Amino acid sequence: MWAERLLQGILDTLLMVGVSSFIALILGIPLAVILVTSSKGGIYEAPAVNRVLGAFVNLFRSVPFLILMVALIPFTRLIVGTTYGVWAAVVPLTIAATPFFARIAEVSLREVDHGLIEAAQAMGCRRWHIIWHVLLPEARPGIVGGFTITLVTMINSSAMAGAIGAGGLGDIAYRYGYQRFDSQIMLTVIVLLVVLVAFIQFGGDRLAKVLNKR
Repeated sequence: MWAERLLQGILDTLLMVGVSSFIALILGIPLAVILVTSSKGGIYEAPAVNRVLGAFVNLFRSVPFLILMVALIPFTRLIVGTTYGVWAAVVPLTIAATPFFARIAEVSLREVDHGLIEAAQAMGCRRWHIIWHVLLPEARPGIVGGFTITLVTMINSSAMAGAIGAGGLGDIAYRYGYQRFDSQIMLTVIVLLVVLVAFIQFGGDRLAKVLNKR
């Protein structure tokens, strides 16, 4: 019984993090590209857009996840029709993860050698070609490393969400460990979370090293 419950908790956690991280990846990279290219000296320089977008990103990054999750309850109910369960957690997880990942990806994009961009411009490359063939390929290792950090952060957040009804390992730890004073359940969940984080960190680091050698 406990094995099945723990397995379901793992699957729920992976579902929450998997869906949220996929959406954060799809939205975060374009957001980072816009932040970099619209900044002063960027290939699509637009200071007003950059300031507004930067303020928007900073706003959501500065709100603690628990407060953000509670504040988004009406929006979550509108999107998924409920404020309880795995899918309800996907909404705040995505909104929290996207600006976080976007800022990390932005740093990686800014670290690309500006000489490569100038060389591409001198050869007459179009601006979107520079983004697609220079900026993104050169920043891939850093983006992968940043996405790995985002995944680890999201696992921590998913455990917090689980403690207030989102399901997953956090829900098991809270309901069956904390509330029933069962230290064995708490320890088991902690071990599972540590293993999950270690596995993701190892995989992300390996992939970043492979991309860095290319």
